[in-house]
Amino acid sequence: MSTWLTVLGMVAVTYSVRLSVIALLREGTLPQALRCALRYVPPAALSAIIFPALFMPTGSLEVSAGNSRLLAGLLATVIAWRTRSTLLPIAVGMLALWALG
Repeated sequence: MSTWLTVLGMVAVTYSVRLSVIALLREGTLPQALRCALRYVPPAALSAIIFPALFMPTGSLEVSAGNSRLLAGLLATVIAWRTRSTLLPIAVGMLALWALG
């Protein structure tokens, strides 16, 4: 029973957060400060997902030449920066991880 209550609570919180944004958008435009802050959400979320996998592949901080994930990630970052492509860095990073692993 407590598991279902937890799930229902999570649904209520998620729904209310998303509904509040929709309600703000219905009134017209978002305040300038909120629009400025929302620009940083995608990079922050992506960083929170990627950085632990690159810098802590074994659970502890590992910044060395032996960290194949970090090397593949750095190579993919350089490719993304130079080409402004989306799929090419993914493919290069995967190939580099496969070759280094």
